Amino acid sequence: MTPDVVTVKVLSDFQLQAIFADGAVRRFDMKPYLQYPAFAALRDEALFQRAAVRHGTVAWSDDIDLSPDTLYLKGDAAEPAKEPASTAAP
Repeated sequence: MTPDVVTVKVLSDFQLQAIFADGAVRRFDMKPYLQYPAFAALRDEALFQRAAVRHGTVAWSDDIDLSPDTLYLKGDAAEPAKEPASTAAP
């Protein structure tokens, strides 16, 4: 079972850093996903910047979220970035 996302950081160039409940850190490139209708709205950088942890995954709205499995399995192992994090929805 994939652990929940506990922290997300929005990085430059449509990248995310997710920290999981098991301590794993993954860097995930969203650019390839922005071509799909489900994620097309995230091409707007202002919206992309609003990524937050909701219910154990990364979400931007009630309509746009990303599976924690995708983040965990397809993300690259990384060291934690030093930018501020978004840990909960506003």
